[in-house]
Amino acid sequence: MAKGKQTPRQKMINLMYLVFIAMMALNIDAEIIRSYYDSTKALNETRTLTERKNEKIFEKTLEAKAQQVPDTYATPWEQYKVLKIKVDALVKSAQDVKTTLKTKSDFHDKDAKTGKDLDVSENFAALNNNEATMDYFFKDGDENTPSKGALDLKAKMDDVRKYIVATFGNNPQLQDLVARANKSIIAEYPQGQSPNGKTWFQNKFYHQPLIAAMSNLEIIQNDARNVQSDALALLLQEKVDASIKFNSYEAIVSAPTDIQSGKKAEAIVMLGTYSNSSKINISGVSRQENGKGYLPLNTGGLGEHKIGGVITLTDASGKAQTFPFTHTYNVIAGPQEVKLEKGLLLSADKMNVMYRGLENPVSGSILGADNAKLSLSASGGAVVKSTGSGKWNVIPQSGNVVQLTLSGREPSGRTVSQVFEYRIKGIPRPQGQIRGKAVNFMPATSIPNQIVVATLPDFDFPVSFTVNSFILKLPGRAGSMIQGSSLSAAEGLLRNLRPGDVVQIYDIQATATGLGNQRLKEISPVTINVQ
Repeated sequence: MAKGKQTPRQKMINLMYLVFIAMMALNIDAEIIRSYYDSTKALNETRTLTERKNEKIFEKTLEAKAQQVPDTYATPWEQYKVLKIKVDALVKSAQDVKTTLKTKSDFHDKDAKTGKDLDVSENFAALNNNEATMDYFFKDGDENTPSKGALDLKAKMDDVRKYIVATFGNNPQLQDLVARANKSIIAEYPQGQSPNGKTWFQNKFYHQPLIAAMSNLEIIQNDARNVQSDALALLLQEKVDASIKFNSYEAIVSAPTDIQSGKKAEAIVMLGTYSNSSKINISGVSRQENGKGYLPLNTGGLGEHKIGGVITLTDASGKAQTFPFTHTYNVIAGPQEVKLEKGLLLSADKMNVMYRGLENPVSGSILGADNAKLSLSASGGAVVKSTGSGKWNVIPQSGNVVQLTLSGREPSGRTVSQVFEYRIKGIPRPQGQIRGKAVNFMPATSIPNQIVVATLPDFDFPVSFTVNSFILKLPGRAGSMIQGSSLSAAEGLLRNLRPGDVVQIYDIQATATGLGNQRLKEISPVTINVQ
């Protein structure tokens, strides 16, 4: 400013400059407060998502495993329940401190009259006030003397950290959890590691406005929930034997083989997974291939027959777990037949319809007669003799119905014949799958490891597919042609996926084996929901 005597006009200009500079400083402070406030809200939302994930996914999984395999998971489940109680206490304590500081600073989330959320600018004075923070965390305002409230918060942080170290410190597979707890759940610096020679409480709360204190308390809560989440994931992961990969799936139907008319019966349908690991052994079978046991059934005598055995799995600790199995089946006189008025029998070996263009196996017989002398003809299809007496393969062509005429001689020598009518169906639409499902839920990091396959679910013929290419559609991007069947070729495209994104795989091109020269229907798409 000018020295010496100033005119009234110059004095007014100088005063206006001072007011302008003060307004700029106030505006900068307001923007900093707003930035802190937004960051604190984001931290709160992240913590809420972590809490939901812990409760709805990991906790339920660990609890279920503790009930199903108590020898392996009961102890980890009990350890986790104690940790959860201690973390809940810490999170609640920090939340109570935030509530106290807001009240003492006259901070209000909502307008008392309208109920609407208040803007940062309307709470500026409260958020910028450091008196409540100083009064709560330091006795008589002395920065070298933490208050009882501060020491109570520290005690709860120490309780969580010390429990983790004492419970999991000697487990090599949980060292990452221990290291994280020692780094983030602390209220004092290790000897000589203070960044400026001050204590942890001084750096976090001394002369800090309300918004800074709220942010630091939210970080404490977030760190506690993340450590809890890490504990859950590692306690589940610890028990998984990396050498046993259950990566093959098959539909399983358990139902009676013979049902008496009028009696209630129920079928149980489930999805089974199996592994070809050498640590799985199946007794009671004639051979074991690709994780499955095979046993030819004895059909030489009529009546009820039973089979049984034991599946033995050797876990990561070398302990053998056994799973007994039994099955009862009934041998009757001939297949489940359609009886004819003149003693002829005909049954479809694998289905009650026939598929166009495929070799559909059928068996025919005349009770008490030589089935080697039977003959079969078809209207609307071709008949090819198969191995064995009274066995053929029928290949339906055009139309919706094929008529089969079975002819032969009864034991009396009389010639008989009968017409049987079967519906003709086309080959069903193949289904695209990943992990045995058309709709999947998985983290983005798992997607490049997946293989796209095509299959005909519940189709009774030996058909296989080789996927040659597919279109990969990512959110906000055009579809990309991927050669082969592996998503590893698209790893670069998948890097920016976020939870909630949907990945679509369509226009799957595949080569079929076992369908003859039939034109393959369009393969249904696959959807991946990113977690």
